[in-house]
Amino acid sequence: MAKFKIAWMPGDGVGNDVLEAARIVLDKIKLEAEYIPAEIGWENWRKEGNPLPERTIDILKNSDCALFGAITSKPKEEAEAELIPELRGRGLTYASPIVKLRQLFDLRTNLRPCKAYPGNPLNYRNDIDLTIFRENTEDLYSGVEFHPVPDEFRQAIEKANSKMKRFSGTPANELAISLRIITKRASRNIVIDAFEYARKHGKPSVTVVEKPNVLRETSGLFVRTAREVSTKYPDIKFYEANIDAMCMWLLKNPQDYSVLVTSNMFGDIISDLAAQLVGGLGFASSGNIGDDYAVFEPTHGSAPKYAGMRKVNPMATLLTVKLMLDWLGETERAEKLENAIAAVIKEGKVRTYDMGGKNTTLEMAQAVAGKI
Repeated sequence: MAKFKIAWMPGDGVGNDVLEAARIVLDKIKLEAEYIPAEIGWENWRKEGNPLPERTIDILKNSDCALFGAITSKPKEEAEAELIPELRGRGLTYASPIVKLRQLFDLRTNLRPCKAYPGNPLNYRNDIDLTIFRENTEDLYSGVEFHPVPDEFRQAIEKANSKMKRFSGTPANELAISLRIITKRASRNIVIDAFEYARKHGKPSVTVVEKPNVLRETSGLFVRTAREVSTKYPDIKFYEANIDAMCMWLLKNPQDYSVLVTSNMFGDIISDLAAQLVGGLGFASSGNIGDDYAVFEPTHGSAPKYAGMRKVNPMATLLTVKLMLDWLGETERAEKLENAIAAVIKEGKVRTYDMGGKNTTLEMAQAVAGKI
C-alpha cells in the first residue's frame, strides 16, 4: 500500500506539461505515493458550469495533499460566453476554483519561496533568498462583491461612513464594490507562521508589508496584530514597510530581506515581483497550506498558446514538488531534489527557451532526475 495519496490535478493549458515533468522526478526519487487523477479547470466550467466539480472535492478529502498544474481564468462576461449553449443564460458565474479550494479547506497560508540559484542567467542578483507568507483566505479575495450595488447596502454604508455619500449620485449599475475583509484571527495566524518559519530556518528578520497610512482599518489591524505577535519572538528582528515602498526596496536591495508577511492581494502582487528577481514565474513555487491539508502549485498561469508543446520551464513545478515533499515529512528526498535542481541550473547545459536554451519541459525534468 502506498504511503501517501496525492490528488493529481493538471488543470488547464501547460498544467499537463509541467505535471508530466513532475512525475519524472517523483518516479526517480521513488516516493511511495498513489497519484489520483482529479478534474479541475476551464473545460469543467465550459461543459458543466463548475470548474471545481464535487467529485474532485471528494477526491481531495480522501487524499493527503494535492499537486496542481495551472488554471485558466477569464472575466465574468467572457467566461459566460464560453459555456456550452445549453448552460448559457442560467445565471452561472465563474469563480476561481483555486480560491474556492483555499477557502473550502482553510488553506490559510500561502508560502512562496523566491531563491536565486547560481548559474541562472535570469537572476537579478545571486544572493536573494526571500520567503513570502501571504494570507490566503481573506482580503479582496473573499468574494464579497456587489454590481450593481443594492440600494439597501449603499444606504447602510452611507449611514456608517459619511465618505460614501460622495458616490450617492452614481447609478447602481455604474458602481461596483469589493469588500476588503481582514480578521485579527487570520492576521495572527499568518504572522505566527512567518515567525515560526524564520525561527526554524534561521532567518534573521520578518517584515510585515501593508499600507496602514491609507488603509487605516484593514492594514491597521494587520500591522497591529503583527506587532503583538512579534513580541513573542525577541530573537527575530521585526520590521514594517508600506507595500509601495517595499516594491522599490526589493528592486534596490532585495538581499536585505528574508521573510515577508502580508495580506492576500498585496501578497499576490509582491510575490510575483520577487519571483522576477530570481528568474521569473518559471521558478516560482508555492504551497497553499492549512492545518490538515495542502495544495501545491507553481504560480504561473496556464499559458494556452504553449499547451502541449512541452516548451515551458518546469522548474517552478519541480520546486513546488520540493515544498510538497517537505510538508509530507520527506525532507531527505526534498533536499536531494533541490540539490539536483540547483546542479542543473548551475551547469547550464540544459535550458528551456526562457533561459536562452532550446530544451523541452521534459528534457529539463530528465536532467534534474539524472542528478538525483
